Amino acid sequence: MNLVCVGLSHQTAGIDDRERFAVQPSHLPEAVRRAAAVAGVREAVLLSTCNRVEWYLATESASGKFDALPVLRAQTGVEAEDFENVFQLDLRESVTHLFRVVCGLESMVLGETEILGQVKKAYAVAAGEGTTSLLMNKLFQRAFSVAKHVRTHTAITRGSVSVGSVAVDLAERIFGRLDHCKVMILGAGDTSERTARALASRGVKSVVVSNRSHDRALALAESIGGRAIHFDEWENEFSKLDILISSTAAPHFVLTRAKLGPLMRRRPERPLFLIDLAVPRDIEPATNDVDGVYLYDIDSLEAIARESLAERKREIVHCEQLIDKHVNDFIHWLQNRKRFIEVPPVNMNNAGSVPAS
Repeated sequence: MNLVCVGLSHQTAGIDDRERFAVQPSHLPEAVRRAAAVAGVREAVLLSTCNRVEWYLATESASGKFDALPVLRAQTGVEAEDFENVFQLDLRESVTHLFRVVCGLESMVLGETEILGQVKKAYAVAAGEGTTSLLMNKLFQRAFSVAKHVRTHTAITRGSVSVGSVAVDLAERIFGRLDHCKVMILGAGDTSERTARALASRGVKSVVVSNRSHDRALALAESIGGRAIHFDEWENEFSKLDILISSTAAPHFVLTRAKLGPLMRRRPERPLFLIDLAVPRDIEPATNDVDGVYLYDIDSLEAIARESLAERKREIVHCEQLIDKHVNDFIHWLQNRKRFIEVPPVNMNNAGSVPAS
C-alpha cells in the first residue's frame, strides 16, 4: 500500500480554479465515498477549504506509481487538460505536506490555527463514512500530534498578522473580555466588516452599523447580528460606545478632538477604543490626546501585524526541524509494516528539505 496527496491550493491555483474543485460541506460524505471507490484506492480523506482542495489517498500500488486524475474526475467532472494547477505528491512529500498544513505553514496567514480544526473535521467525515483504516488513522492522528507539538514548542502561532486580528488583540488588552463591549461601525466596507467579525469571534454581542447608504448598513448589520441606524443618527449613540470602527469615504474628519472631548467628560474612567481604517482618515489624530482614548489608524495596525509576521517567519526553520523528525518517525513506522509499501531508507542528508507544494 502507498500514500499520495493530490489537489490544488492558493499556492498553485487562483480562486476560479479552486471554486471548480471545491466540495461543499454537505457533499463531503458522498465525495469521500466516491474517492474511496475509485479503482486502486483503499482509503481516502478529502480536505476542502476556501484555500485548498486536497485528497489524501492510500492506494494499492506498492511501486509508488498511481494516477490520481481519475479521483479528481470522479469528484469534479473537470477534464484532464484543465489539471495544470493540480499537484500530486509521493509518500514522503504527502506526509510532510499534511504535517505542514496542520501547523499553518501552508496557510495564507502563516501559523493560523483555523486549518487544524478544518483538517480534523475532514478526517472525522472520512472516518464516519468508513473510508479510513490503519494507514489514514495513523497518519492523521500523528498529524494532530505534530500540530500540538509545533504550537507548544515554537512561536509560530503567536501574535496577529492581520489588521482585524491586531485590532481585536489591542481591544482585549484595553477591556479584557469583550462580551460586554458595545461596538459601532461607521461605513460598511470589507475592511470594517472583517474587523467587526474578528471582534464578534471574541465575544462582542452588541454592534451598531451606520453608513450613508442605509441599505448597505442594513446588510452588514444583518450579517453580523447587529442593528443599523441612519448616518445622521450615529452621534446620538456615541456616549454608549466602547469601540468605534470607522471606514467611510468622507473627505474630512468625521470625528474630531473638539467633538470628542465633551463626550469623554461624560464617561469618566470608561475607555474608548477608536479604529480608523479610512484613507483619508476619518478620525483626527489629536483625539488620541484625550484622556481615556486609544486611537489606532490602519498604518499603525499594519505595522504591528508586520512585526508579528516577521516573528513568525523566524520560527519556520524550528517548525520544519520538528516536522522532519515526525515525518521520519512515520516513515520508519511504515517500513516496519510489511503489508505496506517497501519504503526507501530515510536519507538523513536530505531530511531537512521540504517539498514544494
